[in-house]
Amino acid sequence: MKIIAIGRNYAAHAQELNNPVPTTPVIFMKPDTALLKDNRPFYIPDFSNDIHYELEVVLKICKEGKHIQEKFAANYYEEIGLGIDFTARDIQSRHKEKGLPWELAKAFDNSAAISNFIPKANAGNLYDINFELQINKESRQQGNTKNLLFSFEYIISFVSQYITLKKGDLIFTGTPEGVGQVLAGDHLEATLNGEQLLNFNIK
Repeated sequence: MKIIAIGRNYAAHAQELNNPVPTTPVIFMKPDTALLKDNRPFYIPDFSNDIHYELEVVLKICKEGKHIQEKFAANYYEEIGLGIDFTARDIQSRHKEKGLPWELAKAFDNSAAISNFIPKANAGNLYDINFELQINKESRQQGNTKNLLFSFEYIISFVSQYITLKKGDLIFTGTPEGVGQVLAGDHLEATLNGEQLLNFNIK
């Protein structure tokens, strides 16, 4: 399986990091070694002094497809969940300044925390999903999928023009505004339409 992530898919998040709002999806990838499952703790790596959280709705691809038309893309995912794209912001900033790829900042071990997945039918209107991250019981990020720049179906169609999607692949669909640093000792909880899906510690 592979992890495909969409950057800057909420305008307010692009703006908070002083990035232009994209006109086509910004794509990057994480290896399967980035997965952090079952609410296991996240250990801050020693190569960064500024690890940021980015809460996202995650799609799980249910069948193989390439060159998928947008009108059929909804057939390629049946479950959704939540994920946190942990980002070494200090490394990312240095690489952006030099025009270098982001992988060292985005693809390191355990940088993709994921929840259990729920049937998308249980989420109601997929373009009115509320999701929230609390750190130490304080709300840090609140998002709603109505604010996506690129829809789930558009993302699937766009990515599949370049990369064949396979069953079990995960797509991180972008983070809303409110990203920030995590510190050792923090406790993270994330909900989707009020249902808690993530609940783990930073060490």
